[in-house]
Amino acid sequence: MLRTHKISEVEKKLAGKKVKLVGWVDSLRDLKSMVFIVLRDRYGKVQCILPKNSKGLEDVEKLTLESCISIEGEVKERPKGQENKAMGKQGEVEIKASKLDIFSSAKKLPLDPKTAGEDIRLKYRYLDIRMNEPLRKNLEMRHKIIQYIRDYLNEEDFLEIQTPLLTKSSPEGCRDFIVPSRIHKGLFYALPQSPQQYKQLLMVAGIDRYFQIAPCMRDEDARAHRSPGEFYQLDLEMSFVHQEDILNIIEDMFVKMIKKLLPDKKLTFEKFPRLSYDEVMKKYKTDKPDLRKNKKDPNELAFAWIIDFPLFEEELSKEGNYAPMHHMFTMPKEEDLKYLNKKDAHKAKSYQHDLVLNGFEVGGGSIRIHNPEVQSKIFELIGFNDKQREYFAHMLEAFELGPPPHGGIAPGIDRLIMVLLGEPSLREVMAFPKNKEAKDLTLGAPDIVFKDQLDEVGLKFKDKGKK
Repeated sequence: MLRTHKISEVEKKLAGKKVKLVGWVDSLRDLKSMVFIVLRDRYGKVQCILPKNSKGLEDVEKLTLESCISIEGEVKERPKGQENKAMGKQGEVEIKASKLDIFSSAKKLPLDPKTAGEDIRLKYRYLDIRMNEPLRKNLEMRHKIIQYIRDYLNEEDFLEIQTPLLTKSSPEGCRDFIVPSRIHKGLFYALPQSPQQYKQLLMVAGIDRYFQIAPCMRDEDARAHRSPGEFYQLDLEMSFVHQEDILNIIEDMFVKMIKKLLPDKKLTFEKFPRLSYDEVMKKYKTDKPDLRKNKKDPNELAFAWIIDFPLFEEELSKEGNYAPMHHMFTMPKEEDLKYLNKKDAHKAKSYQHDLVLNGFEVGGGSIRIHNPEVQSKIFELIGFNDKQREYFAHMLEAFELGPPPHGGIAPGIDRLIMVLLGEPSLREVMAFPKNKEAKDLTLGAPDIVFKDQLDEVGLKFKDKGKK
């Protein structure tokens, strides 16, 4: 290793001992006889004193802000009254340097993370993450939350299974991102809007408890509190369950997670209320009510379940067909199966469930249809023609081969963490987010491609592609 300690490990108990530290120059003061720097790594900051004209420190005057360096030296206690409390235990000590190595120098920085606009921060995201401690802490908490979810579900006998990223386009939901096939010219893959069909097929396959931290890609315009183009969700499916079983396991996991990882947060309800769609629409005029008792308290968290949704949207399409409130695989209430006709379908309620937090929807799911006759009836009511039904022939066939009753939910990872941490934007909890125009400013995507790449997949665009 190029270091003996992380900076967070350097404290008074090491006084008098030699250490070797690595990191970046966070601040720099050049005095006549010495240079004072604050050295920063991912774990903390510490002050270092580098005397000029000393053997081993010949390059001291070459230092610039954000240069990546190694410092060897002795840990010294700071004089009484000169401690830096903002640095915690590292503010009680300093390093008297005896050797300096510059791994790489940094030229004049193109941004100041404290004052830079969002697009500049996204263009130089690697600097933003490195220099912006709150952003870095958010990414650390994101990791801890995802790791907690994985550990919890593993203990509950869930299997984490990855589903394909190159899949089939389907005539429902948002626009797909499509991928032309080089091998099968004229045919296309689609990037998954969610693993919905795969996870239901895993239930047919006998994997009765499945999850994954799934990437979801949708070619849609920017929306409030959703990353344009792509986002991540906790995708979870269970067999042989009632709706309440799904609600209980998610509720238990999140309550325990918050108590362990975010102990400063206060839960308004440790048992999340179950509220009907009709009830909240009548009382709050929204299906995402903010149930906090003190909405000015940044540490208050008010979860609630919204259930008993209509199966279909209230308004018909221009063609006179019904549109699913959730999606076309949502199970109607048993007592409402009688309403599955062109006249009465708007009366049917479903086993949809949404999880809301502080006025945001942070997850949605349902008990699924596993009866091919009911699924065919839903296709009919939403106006699918024979060609559209063919896209889902594999699902209908699977439902004739012994499917179990099943259901699930998909909390949005990005939005959930945004609300938990009280951030105003999803971009503050993501490493390399797109901007509001769905552009990756760090890499410059989307971009044109070479003409021979288009030729390989049999595509031609006027004035597109590099020569």
